[in-house]
Amino acid sequence: MREQLIHPLSPLYDQNSKVLILGTMPSPKSREQGFYYAHPQNRFWRVLFQLFDKPFSAEREERIKLCLDNGIALWDVIHSCSIEGAADSSIKNAVPNNLSKILETADIKAIFTTGQTAGKLYKKLIQPQTGIEAIILPSPSGANCAVKSDVLLQKYREILNYL
Repeated sequence: MREQLIHPLSPLYDQNSKVLILGTMPSPKSREQGFYYAHPQNRFWRVLFQLFDKPFSAEREERIKLCLDNGIALWDVIHSCSIEGAADSSIKNAVPNNLSKILETADIKAIFTTGQTAGKLYKKLIQPQTGIEAIILPSPSGANCAVKSDVLLQKYREILNYL
């Protein structure tokens, strides 16, 4: 069933953020839990904890601390859209988030997207305003089983070059 959604989550960042990681729109599970990448099959948090050589935690406060302690900002490309479930391929009528507050507050060195759809939408809807090219990382979604976890971690290591 197609839903018209407005992004429900605030961006996660502070003045020390150096890397901005953008998804598309929070999944139904993330909206339900009120936090990014909340579906248990999503590998984002496992990869991020490994990236910084920290023990994995499912606790929201530990995830926030991991990001802010390591210069990571999180948000999404889309402010509002029409979508079916969590399927990025079903996104229609996307309206972008305004990244200016993050970019004015933090010294962002690089913008990454989690997946091809986020990358394409960023390039079309936001890059013309920011002038910053995004680096597209593989989607950490459990549905993206073609990319194995060790390869995902290897690709996400590029983030470290900007911290």
